[in-house]
Amino acid sequence: MAGTTVRIREDTHETLQELKRQTGEPMPDLVARAVDQFYRSLLIAETNCGYAALRGAGIDVEELDVLEGSLADGLD
Repeated sequence: MAGTTVRIREDTHETLQELKRQTGEPMPDLVARAVDQFYRSLLIAETNCGYAALRGAGIDVEELDVLEGSLADGLD
């Protein structure tokens, strides 16, 4: 697999080593998962800010009304 060198802090490397020991996953896969999860969390946060701005401006967003409470899974 082709790769790129990325400099990380020593404590981050230690955490990656521990995660590798716990999961058996290669470090590049762990880094990829972490970056993907962080990217997704930013995307969700930005989307939430956009919808909040619309609602703050008094714009009714029907699709939000339909989704309201749809994640009643108790994981709030």
